[in-house]
Amino acid sequence: MKSSTNNAFALLLISLYPALAMAQATNDIQSKIQPKAQSDTASSEADNDIKPQQVKIQGQTQYRQLSVAGATKTDSLLIDLPISARVLSAELLRDTGANTLRDALDLSSGIQRQSNLGGLWDSYAMRGFTGDPNFGSDYMVNGVNSSRGYNGVRDNANTYAIEVLKGPASALYGRGEPGGTINILTKKPRFDSTFQMDFQLGSFQEKRIALDLTGPLNEQFAYRLNLARESSDSSRDYLNSDKLFIAPSMLWRINDHTTLSYEIEASKQKSPFDRGVVAIKGQLGAIPNSRFLGEPGDGRMQVKSLGHQVFFQHDLNSNWVLQSGLSYRDSEIQGYSTEASGLQADNENLRRQRRYRDFSASDRSARIELAGKHTIAGIQHQSLFGIEHVQFADERVQLRRNPSNSNPYSINIFRPVYGKQADPLALSINTKENQEANALYFQDQIDWNAQWKTLLGMRIDRYQQAIENRRTATLNQQSLQSNSPRVGVVYQSSPSLAFYLSAAKGFRPNSGVSIDNTAFRAEQSHSYELGMKWENAQKNLTSTIAVFNIDKKNVLTTNPINTDFSVTAGELNSKGLELDLEGEINKNLRVAAAYAYTDAKVSRGDNLILTGSRFPNVPRHSANVVLKQNLQIAGHASGLGLGIQYIGERYGDVAVSSQFMLPGYTTVKLLADYRINPQMQLNFQVNNLFNRQYYASAYSQLWVQPGSERQMHLNLRVSF
Repeated sequence: MKSSTNNAFALLLISLYPALAMAQATNDIQSKIQPKAQSDTASSEADNDIKPQQVKIQGQTQYRQLSVAGATKTDSLLIDLPISARVLSAELLRDTGANTLRDALDLSSGIQRQSNLGGLWDSYAMRGFTGDPNFGSDYMVNGVNSSRGYNGVRDNANTYAIEVLKGPASALYGRGEPGGTINILTKKPRFDSTFQMDFQLGSFQEKRIALDLTGPLNEQFAYRLNLARESSDSSRDYLNSDKLFIAPSMLWRINDHTTLSYEIEASKQKSPFDRGVVAIKGQLGAIPNSRFLGEPGDGRMQVKSLGHQVFFQHDLNSNWVLQSGLSYRDSEIQGYSTEASGLQADNENLRRQRRYRDFSASDRSARIELAGKHTIAGIQHQSLFGIEHVQFADERVQLRRNPSNSNPYSINIFRPVYGKQADPLALSINTKENQEANALYFQDQIDWNAQWKTLLGMRIDRYQQAIENRRTATLNQQSLQSNSPRVGVVYQSSPSLAFYLSAAKGFRPNSGVSIDNTAFRAEQSHSYELGMKWENAQKNLTSTIAVFNIDKKNVLTTNPINTDFSVTAGELNSKGLELDLEGEINKNLRVAAAYAYTDAKVSRGDNLILTGSRFPNVPRHSANVVLKQNLQIAGHASGLGLGIQYIGERYGDVAVSSQFMLPGYTTVKLLADYRINPQMQLNFQVNNLFNRQYYASAYSQLWVQPGSERQMHLNLRVSF
């Protein structure tokens, strides 16, 4: 371990020592087992399901939650914050059958799926911005960046809520996308024993089992274990996957004022690398969406991730809390792939390339924060002070063989015959990158009176990057510095209506080097947002409408000359409007709806990415709605619901500007549930009810990801 990491860990231990010295055995006080930032939510066990930290209003769990404490580090109500935010609750995730992060994010406005490295990781755009093309899209787990590296497709087995914050969060978290931030809140150990198991069967030989077990070990210690195992085939030929996810956690209630928790996440996924189908002269549909254009003999890619999180919290008094956190995550991708390289002149035979990837990464961070409520000259403040140290290491080895005239390694897209052999692979990438950052940050929410509130924030980052190209025996280093301010104002004209205005500056260091072995300058962004929030008198139906304008420069995209490298795409601009609505229309009818208009374009391009061209995979219009009616069938609690998603047409070429378009589509989802008895519930779901043929995303005309055919799922949940 390097000395800088030792220093960060030492700081954490220093902060822990005074409270640990005061530790003594106490009786369990359930209301205090969660961190203060999450204390505004409550749990309902009325139906024997494990649903921690859900809002309980008028006796029923809701599709809405009152705060986004995990990501904003404040327990203020959403209506009091100058940001557009939404919480995807455990209830909504369960009703819609969202077993993965990408399924959950389909429910939010302004988030669109992107090219996902052959199906190996989560990739999405928020307000048009996707992030670093070398990795999956950014997300946090319990307020800690957990997406750097190669973490695969995120499973929701240990997720109880997902916080979606729009706009930049660099004032708190440093590097990040100006479009928004995703924060996943995990299920926590409880001091009441509960057990839940899900058995699911579905189309394409899907089999899934999930376990959620929690309870006390004694008056001071509680545990939780979440596990999911899934295997399935696909609507695509020759594709199958196996996934394993295990997440044990432990909570130590040291005394009435002090807690220490430890969480582990381990995942392993195996699936073939799949770039999808091809378009012929810009036209899709010439070959069936099920057609696999790789080589079954390549076997399956393997993705593994192991993460650790340690959180400490000590209440200094009734107003101030000291909290610390450590995070360590290793991840890797390994395996062979065969990928489309170009259609020959006959528009039938597809030239292909072959690759072997062996990528690995480690991500370490440590932070200490002091948060509290206080009064200055009669004015209420919620303040946060923090320091953070981050280290990230990325190693990549890639072997590659492009097609040649003597061996095009081709396949006929209409009459495929598998089993051809590529020429021997040659080393194309062998790099090691180290990133190290230190930061100070501050946030203050000021309540001037009942109507006016202000949110101020600032983060100062010092960042160092070193990239060693082992293939060419060269080393590239750079040091960066960034100040990321944020300011927002809220005017609450009535208890149910508020208006807000916010502005922020953000940055994001770019990984990797260009084809000529030079480091990239960090991305920089400026964002402005104006919005309105409303909630009804019963506080069980809320809505947010926001308009935004974001400018960003030094943006990376894949180099079309050599896709092993990236290039900067100049300057981008995204502006638009978003609307979110969620809650109860009446006592038994729940709704979760979203609409987004996104006008995302290149504001300054080059000869490859043209000025004025629209962002790929980002539709101008997108919308979704979920309606769920609760009812009684023969005295048994039941529900019937419908989900509709609309994605407008969008451009499909990432690395160059072209007129290749992905057509818009609408899919319908059917939802139903039936409570057999207090311990057992059946859920039935049909995705893509009308079996619509559609295309979810694309990287180019050669790499187009088709959407899945109609899928049915039957889930039995047993709870004790």
